[in-house]
Amino acid sequence: QLQLVESGGGLAQPGGYLRLSCAVSGFSLTYYVIGWFRQAPGKEREGVSCISGSDGSTHIADSVKGRFTISRDNAKNTVYLQMNVLKPEDTAVYYCNVYLRRDYWGQGTQVTVSS
Repeated sequence: QLQLVESGGGLAQPGGYLRLSCAVSGFSLTYYVIGWFRQAPGKEREGVSCISGSDGSTHIADSVKGRFTISRDNAKNTVYLQMNVLKPEDTAVYYCNVYLRRDYWGQGTQVTVSS
């Protein structure tokens, strides 16, 4: 059964950091692109970053460029999102996603940036 499970969210102060994890099962990370998305209250879900399982190529949204880094560990079937220099506007529920004949989403992990 295909499953994505996010973890690592929580409360951080502005300027702080968090590392999110997306553990996948039911398929091999090697062959697919995994994306991180986020949805803030009252806003549409937006793409944050994605990484190719095959060659490790990445894409990162302009809004987080220079602060967030995506990486993967194929052996652990896990994708990470390192979030540094967090800002209040990064507050959102963060989801990971894979498209495998249809979209699959994790349950999300809440990130709150506040002093």
